[in-house]
Amino acid sequence: MTDRTHPLIRFVLPLWISATLAACAGPVGAIRLTGAAAPPAQSESASGFTAKPGWTFQRQAVAAANPLATEAGAQILRVGGSAVDAAIAVQMMLTLVEPQSSGIGGGAFLLHHDGRRLQAFDGRETAPAAVDEKLFLNAQGDPLNFSTAVASGRSVGVPGAVMMLALAHRQHGKLPWARLFDPAIVLAEQGFPISPRLHTLLAADSALKTDPVAATYFYRADGQPHPVGHVLRNPELAQVLRNIATMGPIALHEGPVARAIVSKVRQHPTLPGTLSMDDLQRYQPREREALCHDHATALRALRICGFPPPSSGAIAVGQILGLLARTPQDSAPLINGLPSVDWLHSYNEASRLAFADRARYLADPDFVAPPAGRWTSLLDARYLDERAHLISAARMPTAAAGEPGGARSGWAPMPDQPEHGTSHVSIVDGFGNALAMTTTIESAFGARLMVTTDPTRPGGFLLNNELTDFSFTPRDAQGQAVANRVEPGKRPRSSMSPTLVFDKVSGELLMSTGSPGGAFIIHYTAKVLHGVLQWGLSPQAAVNLPNFGTLGGPLMLEQARFPLATVEALQQRGHTVQQGELTSGAQALVRSGRAWRGGADPRREGIVAGD
Repeated sequence: MTDRTHPLIRFVLPLWISATLAACAGPVGAIRLTGAAAPPAQSESASGFTAKPGWTFQRQAVAAANPLATEAGAQILRVGGSAVDAAIAVQMMLTLVEPQSSGIGGGAFLLHHDGRRLQAFDGRETAPAAVDEKLFLNAQGDPLNFSTAVASGRSVGVPGAVMMLALAHRQHGKLPWARLFDPAIVLAEQGFPISPRLHTLLAADSALKTDPVAATYFYRADGQPHPVGHVLRNPELAQVLRNIATMGPIALHEGPVARAIVSKVRQHPTLPGTLSMDDLQRYQPREREALCHDHATALRALRICGFPPPSSGAIAVGQILGLLARTPQDSAPLINGLPSVDWLHSYNEASRLAFADRARYLADPDFVAPPAGRWTSLLDARYLDERAHLISAARMPTAAAGEPGGARSGWAPMPDQPEHGTSHVSIVDGFGNALAMTTTIESAFGARLMVTTDPTRPGGFLLNNELTDFSFTPRDAQGQAVANRVEPGKRPRSSMSPTLVFDKVSGELLMSTGSPGGAFIIHYTAKVLHGVLQWGLSPQAAVNLPNFGTLGGPLMLEQARFPLATVEALQQRGHTVQQGELTSGAQALVRSGRAWRGGADPRREGIVAGD
């Protein structure tokens, strides 16, 4: 009898079986701190900790958050595709197999290098034209409940990922656009096995079931999610992808699919949005100048490049690394493979300063001017020297925003609120191209709205809730505006941190990395960069390091990864320490001679594949 199983499923099914066995495993012996407040909600729930071997490839490689998506990208490279070609195939597959994190209903930032030129392609979602800064305020003028706002039509921004990828493909694609959709279309028709992670997140989510299309697709009649290994078919998504493959991104922004998106948003039963056909038709991706800063190690001078505003990632990561370089370091910053108390203290203080600047200054550059006239003022050596003097042996009482270049800000700091979601992809091809792309629908399962053009056909795709990345509170008590408040056509501030690292002297590309994880993306990316560049770790070892970080308040440590002595020593320095599941999903590719070494996060399902 002929085996008609799709080759991608044959390739990955053993991985699913082993992942199932490991899904409930992980670090044990968690330290529970009595009297501690609940840790900040994480972008996506944890689903286990599965050791990854690390990989080495001689010519080209793809690192993505799901084995099926990774292999789809690797297959495109093997038939002569470019890094951008592979990224498109990966994104379409992620829409199918990792719907909780990204998809064609969301947005993305893509940092691309063709061996000579560095480009930043901005596919961030935009606010509809009919919104105003009071979008997330109730009738009494108070901010809406966050989870209520997320699972609504009001949270949906104009999707930008597909339009952005089409722009990048016109410049850097080698294979026909339509060819790149084949792997996801075939698997959507034939079906894919539900992974342990997808099953775990479906079981943990209550809002997704309130959408009839999503409930029918993801759940059984008794309201429970389909079990791990259940083959899930999505013929509706297959048809939508065929349309986009044939017509280009216009198939998403005009016609039946666009009308279905608008209808879904505007007919939300409790909190409808204002998204219109005109919003979809007017969307344009942006090409921006990458934001780069110098970084020195004991061996060489580097140039670290990331995404500029509306992302806060590159600036915050650059500030943290720059402040650490100006802070006296332990002679042994790693003790038994774990960051030392002194290093964690310095890192936390540097992060608090960076997040204070982020809360005041960072927003869409088409609406908000940078301090001192340029975003790099926040990374100037003199400014970082001044800020580093604020770091001492004890926790500073208050970490306030600075005044780069002597500029006084007219903005109010954005109040704390949750941030979620995303997936990261790193790719190098055999032609000398490389990219780092972070892609998102924001919260797990986005706005919990599944779009279909034919209710009789199972499946569809999920819409983002990206507008909840804006500040719910548009102004402070004195009426001073928040830079990241809602405005028509504006892109919400992001933490996504796709990063490429170069040798400053030769210009050679050395590394591609990034991570999902809401605002903690900044910490997950900084950790991997510091581990590889300063501590000389392999990409897999750097990704494996325990997670840590702050959003300006308590110091968060990954649960069960640090000894009690470390927690107590940090508390003695004045830190409030909380522990929880810090579910990063970092990917990293690092040059090693003529080869590429890859690492994928053990906290999620990703792998690296290539040749």
